[in-house]
Amino acid sequence: MRETAGTTDVFKALADPTRRQILQDLRDGELAVGEIAANFLISGPSISRHLSVLKGAGLVKERRDSNRILYSLIEDRLALSVGEFLSSVCPEQMLIRSIRNHRSKAVEAVA
Repeated sequence: MRETAGTTDVFKALADPTRRQILQDLRDGELAVGEIAANFLISGPSISRHLSVLKGAGLVKERRDSNRILYSLIEDRLALSVGEFLSSVCPEQMLIRSIRNHRSKAVEAVA
């Protein structure tokens, strides 16, 4: 399997520790740019650039609330991209996952 452009963008976004921390900060819900910036010792424009990379990779989304911009995770995007990559380099994981799913469905059918 060839890595898609979107997956490449995700891994480039994850390469920076500041962006990884922003993603962790957003796991509990949306935050305004100022709230995100307050957690770092870098400039506001630098935070905006990091958010732009995360948005370009499809990992975060933004919405306007009057004069504030709020950011939140696009939760499935990260899991799907990393899962797709892992499945391509560890195909046996797909088989293991398939066996687990089959067993879970068999147990549910009995219950």
